[in-house]
Amino acid sequence: MEESAHEIRTPLISRDDGGDNEGEEYSSMASSSSSESQSEITEAVVEEEENSPVKQVALTVSTEDDTCLPVLTFRMWVLGTLSCVLLSFLNQFFWYRTEPLSITAISAQIAVVPLGQLMAAKLTDRVFFKSTPLEFTLNPGPFNVKEHVLITIFANSGAGSVYAIHIVTVVKVFYKQHFTFFVSLLVVFTTQVLGFGWAGIFRRYLVEPAAMWWPANLVQVSLFRALHEREKRASGGVTRTQFFMIGFVCSFAYYVFPGYLLEMLTSLSWICWMFPKSVVAQQVGSGLYGLGVAAVGIDWSTISSYLGSPLASPWFATANVGAGFVLVMYVLTPLCYWLNIYNAKTFPIFSDQLFTTTGREYNITAIIDSNFHIDIAAYQREGPLYLSIFFAMTYGLGFAALTATIVHVALFHGREIWEQSRASFQEKGMDIHTKLMRKYKPVPESWFVIILLINIAATVFACEYYNDQLQLPWWGVLLACAIAITFTLPIGIITAITNQTPGLNIITEYIIGYVYPGYPVANMCFKVYGYISMTQAVTFLQDFKLGHYMKIPPRTMFMAQIVGTVIACFVYLGTAWWLMESITDICDTKAAKSVWTCPSDKVFYDASVIWGLIGPRRIFGDLGTYEAINWFFLAGAIASLLVWLGSKAFPNQEWIRLINMPVLIGATAMMPPATAVNYTTWIVAGFLSGFVVYRYRPDLWQRYNYVLSGALDAGLAFMGVLLYLCLGLEDITLDWWGNDLDGCPYATCPTARGIAVEGCPVFN
Repeated sequence: MEESAHEIRTPLISRDDGGDNEGEEYSSMASSSSSESQSEITEAVVEEEENSPVKQVALTVSTEDDTCLPVLTFRMWVLGTLSCVLLSFLNQFFWYRTEPLSITAISAQIAVVPLGQLMAAKLTDRVFFKSTPLEFTLNPGPFNVKEHVLITIFANSGAGSVYAIHIVTVVKVFYKQHFTFFVSLLVVFTTQVLGFGWAGIFRRYLVEPAAMWWPANLVQVSLFRALHEREKRASGGVTRTQFFMIGFVCSFAYYVFPGYLLEMLTSLSWICWMFPKSVVAQQVGSGLYGLGVAAVGIDWSTISSYLGSPLASPWFATANVGAGFVLVMYVLTPLCYWLNIYNAKTFPIFSDQLFTTTGREYNITAIIDSNFHIDIAAYQREGPLYLSIFFAMTYGLGFAALTATIVHVALFHGREIWEQSRASFQEKGMDIHTKLMRKYKPVPESWFVIILLINIAATVFACEYYNDQLQLPWWGVLLACAIAITFTLPIGIITAITNQTPGLNIITEYIIGYVYPGYPVANMCFKVYGYISMTQAVTFLQDFKLGHYMKIPPRTMFMAQIVGTVIACFVYLGTAWWLMESITDICDTKAAKSVWTCPSDKVFYDASVIWGLIGPRRIFGDLGTYEAINWFFLAGAIASLLVWLGSKAFPNQEWIRLINMPVLIGATAMMPPATAVNYTTWIVAGFLSGFVVYRYRPDLWQRYNYVLSGALDAGLAFMGVLLYLCLGLEDITLDWWGNDLDGCPYATCPTARGIAVEGCPVFN
């Protein structure tokens, strides 16, 4: 843990107190070459400095670069485009399902290797338009790692969901309102591209400094090296490539059980089996609908579906998430529920549904007028809207995480940010990777600014010209951009260090809900422009860091990101539109045996009702039930301040600096739609990898940790697609007790006296 503590404290600029003396030393060495011992000492110092100060990076990322490798090749364009299209289609296709399958870029990263090698072996190496500016060849030589990285960047564009699709789905499917394809395309495209501007502005803070090490990238870097570097097999051991293939085959073969034959492996809630008639026991033991005490998920999709791979998370970040989860799920939630705060017992303990005072589902359509605006008279007849205690708590924690992020970054990283600003145009504080990247032409900041200004102008035009559909006024676009640019740097720092990304969705909803209440589509658009442009910037910055580690020319990287993003926008929207038009009862949770229940879109819809249609003032303000939750804003700021004061008062206590309040408080930000079993299994896997193996077998961790993560992802993805194509399309299912997910039918029941809900016992 001491090593980890040192890594997190590494400043954005390395302070070398002896810099001037070192320059004099080199001068004296140059003038007196006879001093052999002095020369040896200097060589040793230089050699020691030629690596990253972050141990995980030093163990994983190569410090060599071959500048002669061809990058923009015919193979790269073909395989990159194919990867982006396929991943975009498959991820959107599975997104609407009850158990959404997320196919990561690692799947494409592996699949393109034999294809690239086949093209290198079979395509002609003839040079076309020789000795002209248009000279090119279909086959410049062996398939190389830099081509492979760019293909993976294309794949990354298709691997992450396009958040603006939520707006299209909610308006068309849940609200059943008019929304044209062209307007949908404008919203999707502008939200995805807006993040390029923020990314360009903050590159010098979030890509070049060694302390910004982006843990998730090390999975892909490790896999690239395993697939391209020749490795000697240790006696009695296996190479990383062999280990990957073993892990891939095992993951591929195993997923047939949780994916089809024995689906209950997703969540083994054995407490429910012991108490089949007890509501309280099932609330406590359900991994999908309750607190998840002792629930176990023996399924990699359960472990990694919402929080990402636990093997890519540094242990201190995993510990912060674990502490936050335990505090919220096992202390605050049951305490508030059994004390009946906000009539909590009238509703399920864990649910994303919206309720009336009597515990019944709220009829949203009854309070919408013909202009797609709230009908105040109808709302007063229906009564106030209520949330489950956990759902209400997550909003409070979202408030706290926001202020905790601002205070944490200001106190722990403010000085380094200021120094980095002053030194951004000077060549100091660079690690070996940044020095190697100076060989290539950088992307001019003006490119990012031009894209940013054009995109903002296009967004303002769309919102003004199509205001009947989007509802958001022009000033709302500018306000959303101001919020995004304000929070990109602090959110980026936390992501680059911890692999956890606190969200801005709640604060964006809160602001526009107060300023412009009663317009649900305006609220959703504001959230997407204010929140997603920031997360897109973080994604682009993470890709830039991957290119930084793999020594990809920045301008080439920039082009791949732009083209991949454009392709992904068209494919994602086209797939979503096709599914919404062709599947009857899509997103209907009450449809019999339907797998198209859209869990994430349901949460998005609920948020649009809470923050947009009804408005925060009628829920969290002076007219609402949950006004006291606003105190969480203050609590988050105080929490980060206390940690900082503790680190100053006890500087020798390294563990205090490892407490990351934004991550700890925002630990449950993915719940719902994530459930308790997703968290418990993720924390256990992260503990075994990041603490046990990393501390006691660092040799094994270095060789196999990230390779194992990639193998598990890839095996799951390929078997998941195969099961759907072979069995899902034909609607071939197994109906037996082993496929009864969770087995806790009473977990969603209320426990208040006299509350009658269909399928639940009534407490007297």
